Amino acid sequence: MELGGGGAAAGPGPNTFGRGGFEVFLHTVASLLSSYGWYLLLAGVIIYFLIRKISQSLASEPGRQPGAADAAVEPDEVVRRQEALAAARLRMQEELNAQAERYKEKQKQLEEEKRRQKIAMWESMQEGKSYKGNLKLNQQEVESGASTASAILKSKPNKKPLRGGGYNPLSGEGGGTCSWRPGRRGPSAGG
Repeated sequence: MELGGGGAAAGPGPNTFGRGGFEVFLHTVASLLSSYGWYLLLAGVIIYFLIRKISQSLASEPGRQPGAADAAVEPDEVVRRQEALAAARLRMQEELNAQAERYKEKQKQLEEEKRRQKIAMWESMQEGKSYKGNLKLNQQEVESGASTASAILKSKPNKKPLRGGGYNPLSGEGGGTCSWRPGRRGPSAGG
């Protein structure tokens, strides 16, 4: 066996892969393109547009100063915007104040009405009358006098009771078809 011999059995040399290796490479590339051609084309187009977009943003960034956009705006325009913003805030604050005044007025009226009811209840108790009856009458007068749009007490229609007056569930009578009887006392039958 020769170590340095360059016989035919020594193995493939650089010339062996020249023609056959290129054909294998072309066959591999052709099979990839036939299988994934549209995907590769789409990926190439997307990469092209991404690179173009990034290069445009990088090209425009060094020339741009942080205050350059603010300096381009007219000072009169800025003043007009600030005045309009202040006017809008003032209008909203006035609306909020008006709502608060209406709420306070409503609360005062409710407190006054409660105070009147308490006085009427105290007076009826001093006279020895039932204060609950007077309280209901006063509430009906207040609600009818306050506004017709507010909720008016509806008189409840006479309701028919669900069961007769003599029904007692513990007695076992009049219960209808269902009846329950306790089981036998004593030891169980199993055993």
